[in-house]
Amino acid sequence: MEKGNGCCSIMASSATITFFLVGMTLVMCRVLYAMYRSSKPLRKRAPQPVSTLIVLGSGGHTAEMLNLMSVLQKDRFSPRIYIAAATDNMSLQKACLFENSLADENGVGAVKTAQFMQIYRSREVGQSYVTSVWTTLLAIVHALQLMIKIRPQVILCNGPGTCIPLCAIAFLFKVLGIRWSSIFYVESIARVKRLSLSGLLLYKLRIADELFVQWPQLQRKYPRAHYVGCLM
Repeated sequence: MEKGNGCCSIMASSATITFFLVGMTLVMCRVLYAMYRSSKPLRKRAPQPVSTLIVLGSGGHTAEMLNLMSVLQKDRFSPRIYIAAATDNMSLQKACLFENSLADENGVGAVKTAQFMQIYRSREVGQSYVTSVWTTLLAIVHALQLMIKIRPQVILCNGPGTCIPLCAIAFLFKVLGIRWSSIFYVESIARVKRLSLSGLLLYKLRIADELFVQWPQLQRKYPRAHYVGCLM
């Protein structure tokens, strides 16, 4: 009896290990597929409006992003959801003014084409790295809640750390087959010799579908990036 129980225990353990290995293999295959497809040119689709999440950062990041938005086709990227850190009210105010200016031009209320949201910041300027572990976890949970609610088709970002949890969750949604959000990252014009930490993470991990730089030397250093000249 003891020998029989031992054989059953070994078989159960082997089945558990096999199940675990098969599961991990399937997950890795899906992750590699998402990374592979994200690095390929986007498929051409019918010109229909796409829900767009626009990640704003404090100071120059917001100014650059709104400059970029001013030259995009507004009817193509609609509805637009602007998101900024919870402590960054100025960026959302600027975005609201930008949308109101569009409403004045087109006679369409900004409230019908745009939404404004805030997200917990992973780390405040000057915050210790020890305490930032907790705030980063909170930011990830909050980002997950927002992404489940928004499920954008396109994500636009240009450098603020706020974009990392959102883009990471968008990539997770790709892996799980929940939603395929195309992530476009435009590196700040202030980055001349190297990518920002946000840009480097999205580049190295192949999370961004397209990564654009505004200086030719950056494209030479990061060959998978696209040089588009000065946009700002």
